[in-house]
Amino acid sequence: MLFSGLKVWTSRSLWIHRLHEGINGGGKARYSSCSPKVCIVGGGPAGFYTAQHLIKARPDVTVDIYERLPVPFGLVRFGVAPDHPEVKNVINAFTQTARRERCSFYGNVNVGKDLSVTELQEAYHAVVLSYGAEGNRRMGVPGEDLSGVYSAKDFVGWYNGLPSCRELGPDLSCETAVILGQGNVALDIARVLLSPIDLLKKTDITQPALEVLEESRVRRVLIVGRRGPTQIAGTVKEVREMVNLPNTRPDMLASDFEGVKEALKDLPRPRKRLTELMLKTAMETPGEKEHERREKASRVWGLRFYRSPVEILADPQRSSRTAGIRLAVNKLEGSGEEARAVLTGEMEDVSCGLIISSIGYKSLSIDPSVPFDSHRSIVPNNMGRIQEAPGLYCSGWLKTGPTGVIATTLNNSFDTVRSMLEDMDSGTLNTSAAKPGSQSTNALLENRGVKPVTFSEWEKIDSEEVRRGAAIGKPREKLLTVEEMLQLAGK
Repeated sequence: MLFSGLKVWTSRSLWIHRLHEGINGGGKARYSSCSPKVCIVGGGPAGFYTAQHLIKARPDVTVDIYERLPVPFGLVRFGVAPDHPEVKNVINAFTQTARRERCSFYGNVNVGKDLSVTELQEAYHAVVLSYGAEGNRRMGVPGEDLSGVYSAKDFVGWYNGLPSCRELGPDLSCETAVILGQGNVALDIARVLLSPIDLLKKTDITQPALEVLEESRVRRVLIVGRRGPTQIAGTVKEVREMVNLPNTRPDMLASDFEGVKEALKDLPRPRKRLTELMLKTAMETPGEKEHERREKASRVWGLRFYRSPVEILADPQRSSRTAGIRLAVNKLEGSGEEARAVLTGEMEDVSCGLIISSIGYKSLSIDPSVPFDSHRSIVPNNMGRIQEAPGLYCSGWLKTGPTGVIATTLNNSFDTVRSMLEDMDSGTLNTSAAKPGSQSTNALLENRGVKPVTFSEWEKIDSEEVRRGAAIGKPREKLLTVEEMLQLAGK
């Protein structure tokens, strides 16, 4: 397995090398006399990786990135947990890309509203849609609109400073919280809810969120999944962080782990390590030091398997508020990743005042001219080529659905760029005619009263956030409104 993986990367590396040299089979650079102009919609990881690959591969291409918010970096800024600063280091590479002469960033431009995709197609040789997944997947159960029920996207956006989530104001006055879903986002939220406030004070979590968390009465968090321990979507790093979280102890059900030890031998290595960690946490008697630590803990977390939400239960005294959740108990049919959760008919009620649904993000259609699969919430595509739409491409979660981590997005964007370059090379994508690029779109935006934020103007915002953070011992203190961002950018 290791060597086959190396072989793939070697061939990919050779392909990149050839692109960097601009060489075709005949040994000569084969670029049209007209410089290709490419526009990318979305300034998150997918957008920046796409720009990075393009600029490295074609020394004659120019790339413009359009972003709805005045600030770049998407989920790296608004999705990564505040206590995971190392994951945000990709921003350094993205900044290098944005500062390249052949790359321009235009924040505060809402494609689909300020500019149409058709107008972008008229201005550029190719348009890449990389705007991610801004919608929430609904649970589809009675009571999910009650007060006290939040989507993971909104909750994460609230503590990470996403302007649209600033007013969320979650009520953390209850003792028990239930998180539905067992991916890394669910584990991030559990960790934020239970972390000692002194740890969070050293991160870039927003000050208003910090104040709410400081007053939080949440002492117990259950992280619920519909399948079993060997199907959990979280990774070993995130589960280990929960196991080692100061002032907390795990609370697992032995019945959830029946037969799991026997299944270990058939699991791939990363899955095996993760399952062993959960088994040890749930079933083994802790050593003296760990036992003492758990005894002193005032907060509790637990993974709950084989359970699906059926109904959010309203508070009898305050009918608009949640007081609990009804879960259906499942059993599995099949094994491994293909295992399906099947209802047993048994139900279980859990009292809780906070429910966070972390069952996935979904992409939305931003322009009726672009094909969209509303069932799968993606743009139908073949290796990034949008079907029945020549010159239109996609990358990131809009292309695949919301799966994987930032490194997955790197490969995903690479494949889209390869498709685009093949099309340029074969003439399928015509780059021979001159296109106006941002000259045309800037004129349209000016006529419509839209003031784009350039990357150097973002850097003014960045400097101010870092300055404000340093004053209170944090890496940064984010601006929380678009108005304040625009004001600092000089708009």
